[in-house]
Amino acid sequence: MNFVRTLLASCLSLAALNAAQAAVSTDQAARLGTSLTAIGAEKAGNADGSIPAYQGGLLTPPASYQSGASMRPDPFASDKPLLVIDGKNAEQYKGQLTATTLELLKRYPSYRVDVYPTHRSVALPQTVLDNTRKNATAANSKEGGTAVDNVLPGIPFPIPQNGAEAMWNFLLRYQGVSMTAKYDSWNVDAAGKPSLSTTGQANISYPIYEDMAKPIGAKDTYYQMKLVYTGPARRAGEAMMLRDAANPLVQPRSAWQYLPGQRRVKLAPNLAYDTPNPGTSGSGTYDDVFVFNGALDRYDWTLVGKQEMYVPYNTYQLTYNTDVKQVITPNHLAPQFVRWEKHRVWVVEGKLKDGARHIYHKRRFYLDEDSWIALASDQYDARGQLYRGSFAFLTQSYDKQTPDATPFMIYDLIGGTYNLNGVVGAYGGIRYIDPLSKTQWSPESLAGNGIR
Repeated sequence: MNFVRTLLASCLSLAALNAAQAAVSTDQAARLGTSLTAIGAEKAGNADGSIPAYQGGLLTPPASYQSGASMRPDPFASDKPLLVIDGKNAEQYKGQLTATTLELLKRYPSYRVDVYPTHRSVALPQTVLDNTRKNATAANSKEGGTAVDNVLPGIPFPIPQNGAEAMWNFLLRYQGVSMTAKYDSWNVDAAGKPSLSTTGQANISYPIYEDMAKPIGAKDTYYQMKLVYTGPARRAGEAMMLRDAANPLVQPRSAWQYLPGQRRVKLAPNLAYDTPNPGTSGSGTYDDVFVFNGALDRYDWTLVGKQEMYVPYNTYQLTYNTDVKQVITPNHLAPQFVRWEKHRVWVVEGKLKDGARHIYHKRRFYLDEDSWIALASDQYDARGQLYRGSFAFLTQSYDKQTPDATPFMIYDLIGGTYNLNGVVGAYGGIRYIDPLSKTQWSPESLAGNGIR
């Protein structure tokens, strides 16, 4: 009898874990568009006015922008810093800095945070906003937060109830439908010497946004990326492709790789989680790309809360910089090219599940309330030591109502090295294009694209 009771209790516990978690009530959802923006950010400014009220984002390009161009001039170029944080006054602001930022300020006298006026520049298409409102009362998370259900293209959980929901908001965020860019990835070693890790042509697509009326199915691809490496010479001709689906337990990540020496496309299931990413010469993992990507299943996620933080924002001077050698200085990026602003962010913490494997035992993410983009993260090893920290560099593509965070970086705080990835300015910036055909997204297309 005791065995039967134990078995029944176990079954009920498993059923509760796999059951879909209910969306918010209509009363809660009514805040969207009133006290909250359509995607769940606080409309009002903060108490001291350092964060302004949301006014709809940046909708008008600056006069210097040429219509149709993929290089986007800085609309805030005339702004001057309001505050400079360095190692001398870092403790005064430590509650508004990520652990990585604080460590860099303490470690390097040349590192500083130039804080500029805050501009809530993110603007999204109306269809994304409309779907997000519908998702608030309809979308569900399931499989213990690992998957989503009954979600329209848009932010699934504008009023998140837990950490996994907040992370799904990041994974399904709107960054356009299809884009392409040629980019560089640079490593700077502990001695301060820069080296080119890769040059590549990236195509990134969010197929769920091709049909705004179609709910996202469990096997539907929400994100896919195809990279063709053109340099340096030792990497030229290599290619890879990744696809992620809305339920990774039903449809795990699909990945393929083409190596010129082998002359064939092969399945590459290891291009995920903490596998070292050769695109960064191993200085980051595959799930470090864009601060985080891939499945949520190896961590337990906690929604710590919302916090006012100094984060990189409106970083046009970095994203569209045409001479990256100016930016990659020893120990850290040249401070004058990184614009910091005070913004409210959702803080989400992931702790490695018992029995799961990953080089990061704890991760803390900082998600922008206006876009749900992960602007920064802190990664800790098994000893609880701060291991690595990441930053993404957000700009608003004001001609497309699309926020972008293609460039990102990883600091290795143990090795004293860093990687800057997605530098596009020297190659003409970020282009939004019509979706590629199914043939162009087929694994077989990698062989043709990867020929030297």
